[in-house]
Amino acid sequence: MALQRTLSIIKPDAVKKNVIGQILSRFEGAELKISAMRFALLSREEAAGFYAVHKDRPFFKDLVEFMISGPVCIQVLEGDEAIQKNRDLMGATDPKQADPGTIRADFAESIDANAVHGSDSPENAATEIAYFFPNMNIYSR
Repeated sequence: MALQRTLSIIKPDAVKKNVIGQILSRFEGAELKISAMRFALLSREEAAGFYAVHKDRPFFKDLVEFMISGPVCIQVLEGDEAIQKNRDLMGATDPKQADPGTIRADFAESIDANAVHGSDSPENAATEIAYFFPNMNIYSR
């Protein structure tokens, strides 16, 4: 198995529902360690920069608006196969298609307000972690 780091964001809808602890508990229950964590109220520029890969897609503007609509909780998760473990925990982007017991099936409202974000590859994980934790020491356990 490969030790990996991945970025996770608990999005404004899940923060508003006050389910942060329940989501973090799922990460820890899957043997993912939280190596860094912070809360943020993203600016329009930060959200647009983070999701710049989607700037030409029709949902980009709504995604940015959603991500600036309230605070987010951003974490670096670490563990064996952390990227895939986190993606399995999250479930399908559309909560109606997410497997029962996944974060999105349990906490997401819609395909737009889908509770969490997670990196999809080692390359994107490195880029995303650096975006939100550029000069921070990330605790490695």
